Amino acid sequence: MAEFAVIGLGRFGSSVARTLYDLGHTVLAMDKNEEALHAVVDHVTHAVQIDSTDPEALRAVGITNFDAVVVAIGVDIQESILATMLLKDLGCKKVVAKAVDERQGKVLEKVGADLVIFPERDMGVRVAHNLASPNVLEYIELSPDYTIEEVNVPVKLDGRTLGELDLRAKFGVNVLLIRRDSQLLLSPGTDVRLQSGDVLVVVGENRQLNRLETAL
Repeated sequence: MAEFAVIGLGRFGSSVARTLYDLGHTVLAMDKNEEALHAVVDHVTHAVQIDSTDPEALRAVGITNFDAVVVAIGVDIQESILATMLLKDLGCKKVVAKAVDERQGKVLEKVGADLVIFPERDMGVRVAHNLASPNVLEYIELSPDYTIEEVNVPVKLDGRTLGELDLRAKFGVNVLLIRRDSQLLLSPGTDVRLQSGDVLVVVGENRQLNRLETAL
């Protein structure tokens, strides 16, 4: 069981805090807004009203003892940046900061954030890919050039083997696993016969995955 602190309890911060708590971890939720704290107090370990730019207040809650601190402040960009910088100056092990755009993300990286995430942008990418290619269920960007996708096997591929499809030769993508109902088929061989409704988890270059999406 790990210990996490979440600063900023908007929709994103609240979701992170609740999920970590549901997974069995210790979660300290923090916000300067008392109403935001009331909304999560029954779904986290502790909830504290705090000014995240006050170093003494952060020291008082033992902020450096947590395995990771999530800065989920969304509205006040300046506060987000100051809090991130302060947390790193205090010696926090890992600081994950939410950014609303690329410019804020670059600043957060420069002031020491170990990981910068873009919830709105990433969700927009997922929705766009799902709309453009209904067979794409999930989209996880590994780098600007490589992605992992979950692709639904359409009816037209029912009964075909991976060997017959030869996705690596035709599209340059690798099948990591197949999800079939509650089963996971890891590193499936070329003789595995697909069923309509299977989910292929594939990895490859974005341009190759786009070709696969079009073909499906």
